[in-house]
Amino acid sequence: MNRHQQHLLHLTYIRTLILFVICLALYAGFKLLRLQPDLLMTGISLMALIALNLTTYVRLHSAWPVFDAELFAQLCADVVIYAALLYQFGGATNPFVFVLLIPLIISATTLPRHLTLSMAVLVAGLYTSLLFNHLPLLDFSAAHQHTLVHLFNQHITGLWISFILTVGVISIYVVKMRQTLAERDHDLNAVREQRIHDQQLLALATLAAGTAHELRTPLSTLRVILKDMQTDHPELDEDLSLMLQQVDCCTDKLRNMTDAVATGKPAPIQLDQFLTQVLESWTVMRPQVSYTLQPLSEPIPIINTSVILQQALLNLLNNAADACPDAITISVHYLKAGRVTLRIRDHGPGLTPQQLASMGKPFFTTKGGLGIGLFLTTTSLATQDGEVYLYNHPGGGTLTEVTLKTHEPNQQGTEND
Repeated sequence: MNRHQQHLLHLTYIRTLILFVICLALYAGFKLLRLQPDLLMTGISLMALIALNLTTYVRLHSAWPVFDAELFAQLCADVVIYAALLYQFGGATNPFVFVLLIPLIISATTLPRHLTLSMAVLVAGLYTSLLFNHLPLLDFSAAHQHTLVHLFNQHITGLWISFILTVGVISIYVVKMRQTLAERDHDLNAVREQRIHDQQLLALATLAAGTAHELRTPLSTLRVILKDMQTDHPELDEDLSLMLQQVDCCTDKLRNMTDAVATGKPAPIQLDQFLTQVLESWTVMRPQVSYTLQPLSEPIPIINTSVILQQALLNLLNNAADACPDAITISVHYLKAGRVTLRIRDHGPGLTPQQLASMGKPFFTTKGGLGIGLFLTTTSLATQDGEVYLYNHPGGGTLTEVTLKTHEPNQQGTEND
């Protein structure tokens, strides 16, 4: 729904309120003031306003956008119908003449200047015409003085009711319009941030693709040299084997990056098997870390895995190891509505409020690196309907929570503490 459709919807509410007030005023006029208006003209005017409101309500269910000209035409129709009703009940002397200002205010807050000026000319012209051309509300020729005083008091009361009504309608509409504008600004800001986010991802993807292509040759060269050194220096076999293992790990990462682009589609896997694969790769990369994986309770949920998801989880595990490589705790908690939460707790120094507020933003780091690890992790999880949050644990260190969607949405489970 575009902004003018919102304005038309609010306009239908205003018309409904005005129709209700007009009916009450007519009933009071018939009962208290013994008014005898032209029922045919009054009925036609009221039916025209009702038909216009119903037509507008039906129009709002169409996917066709509402343009300035259509909203302006709707407001002009309102002014003309209100003027036709006022003509039959005293014209400009009617205390409810303020109703003519409502379409003008709506036009001033929603339409371009030239249409607002046209509306102002129309309202001013109709008001001026009603000053000189109208049917009298009451016949004062035979009225006594005390009757005139009584009627004057009634007129003041009508002005007060009209003023309160106008204030209420204007206030409600302006508040609604401000909310609509705030929502539109929020949507525009979200689109703008998403565009910046996509541009940053594109730049990083281009850089990663170029780097992956360039690293293949030096890694192959390094592997050949390490093999030769292992033959020539058997006393360094343990260290050289570790170095070869790290080189193979880098090569596998580059190959997995290529496979992720080629396949792209996630595959279902049991959560315990997924964690085993990720932790085995992690211990190869970080053999000095010590961790505890708390047992998973039955039934084991199934998640959609991919190389992107594995790399995202590896980034979070590496962050925990960078904070403190000792006694890292990993636990799984089953949630309702087909979701599961993975918690990683380290015993590092924790995060400051400023760091927590900036987490996930590109090129922000607390370790002196490039500052793209958590940014890519957040983005990768979002593509698979996942989320990541970081907290300071009450017992010290940082608690990282990763929420994933299970392959079976109706999976039920119990929390594993």
